[in-house]
Amino acid sequence: MGRMMEYQGYHAQIEYDSDDALFVGKVYGIADALYFHGTSVAELEEMFHQSIDNYLDMCRRTGREPDREFKGSFNVRISPELHRSVSIRAAQEGLSLNQYVSSALEHALLSART
Repeated sequence: MGRMMEYQGYHAQIEYDSDDALFVGKVYGIADALYFHGTSVAELEEMFHQSIDNYLDMCRRTGREPDREFKGSFNVRISPELHRSVSIRAAQEGLSLNQYVSSALEHALLSART
């Protein structure tokens, strides 16, 4: 994950704003909008940690479950033809559609690493 930071299971995408000479971070993969910034990597990391800590504290105080970025499920939109083909192939291999897609994604990630 190239330009991302990680803290307590949350990830943030980082960009550099040359107009304001700031690093700007946005917490990735949750519905709530969490942004932070800093003028150095150390300050950016500190502000990221504060942002997450404050978010989790606010959730505790309000009795709200914190949003998590990876829940283990997601929706994918594909053509009906591809949906049909993949479903048939999964059935032929004795797999559920979820098992087949999960296996294909794992294979794609392994192939990308080599």
